[in-house]
Amino acid sequence: MTGTVLVTYGTTNGSTAQIAETIADVLRKEGLTVEALPAQSVASVASYDAVVAGGGLYAGRWHKHARRFLRRHRSALAERPLWLFSSGPLDASASERDIPPVPGVKKAMAELDAREHVTFGGCLEEGAKGWVARMILRNGKGGDFRDFTAIETWAAHVADELTHMNA
Repeated sequence: MTGTVLVTYGTTNGSTAQIAETIADVLRKEGLTVEALPAQSVASVASYDAVVAGGGLYAGRWHKHARRFLRRHRSALAERPLWLFSSGPLDASASERDIPPVPGVKKAMAELDAREHVTFGGCLEEGAKGWVARMILRNGKGGDFRDFTAIETWAAHVADELTHMNA
């Protein structure tokens, strides 16, 4: 594949954005042309040959900007390779086992014929926006549970699939 890949994300406090940027960096290192953008700023996916979309998980749902991105670009996304990722569990569970997509993401995967979904651990640290986030932190449940080695490994797998599509 010789085209451009969009890596897009919905995030509240920036942790999912850091995952998306890591994915984009790995894809670039593998020789792909990549643009990483917040989901709400993507006007069209027409200029991209493939898309990786991610969202932070909040109360069992993908971030609203990620959900809106999939809805808004539904027909175009169904015509190109699509990978999805979630970031969310504030514990080690994402590193210990495969966590299935939440129901809304599972439905989108089927509708858009997404190639794959993966859930990475989340991150919630002091200064996070939102009263729920502050409550979670007050209860001592915050922390950074992202596994950047796992993120890079998955991104390399996506890059491998992309580079062999038209080989």
